[in-house]
Amino acid sequence: MSALPLPAGEGGGRFPGFSAASQVKHWDTATASVVMGRLGRPPDIRFFTPAQEAGAGALFNQLLNQPEEPRVPVVSMVDARLAAQETDGWHYEDMPVDAQAWRQSLAALDDDARLRCGTIFAAAAWNDQTRLLQSIQNLGTAPWHGIPAHQIWSLWTRYACTAFYAHPWAWDEIGFAGPAYPRGYKNMGVDALEPFEVRDVHPAADPTRGKTATP
Repeated sequence: MSALPLPAGEGGGRFPGFSAASQVKHWDTATASVVMGRLGRPPDIRFFTPAQEAGAGALFNQLLNQPEEPRVPVVSMVDARLAAQETDGWHYEDMPVDAQAWRQSLAALDDDARLRCGTIFAAAAWNDQTRLLQSIQNLGTAPWHGIPAHQIWSLWTRYACTAFYAHPWAWDEIGFAGPAYPRGYKNMGVDALEPFEVRDVHPAADPTRGKTATP
């Protein structure tokens, strides 16, 4: 993934001229409404407090490597999920439900930032934020503020990635043309592109290329 999600039509640098949104004419009305709505004004924040919104925004920017605008509005998308109580339908037995876990973990992140950086997480320098998050990830199964660190990491990354890869700008970065319904696909072979797809101009940037799967 490039460091900066680019507006529709720029393909994130790897798929020049590619735009998932250009396929809107092939989608049914309901699908088009949902997808194109994600390119509009982000919904108002309803779940996070202003302080939590700032912390969550900084956290998502780090996790998704979005240091500057334009950014996929992940914090607004996650906030909408939490406000509507649209969770994954499960949570770790030794963690609170997602809404409470988000509030607690963001408060704990600010506590750590005050100790290490002298300020809240959102106000810390980019590199200081990175080091703080890396220290949490490095804990693995050890506790972080009373909860296994890897479970907090799972909560953060699940919500971050679900929101990010639901947005057409992220689709542009990976060359995904969006829902295939009702048009479908006809060229099913390996590396066989559809007429509306664009070939990756930087295939060497694919970290999985040349690797084989292991059991």
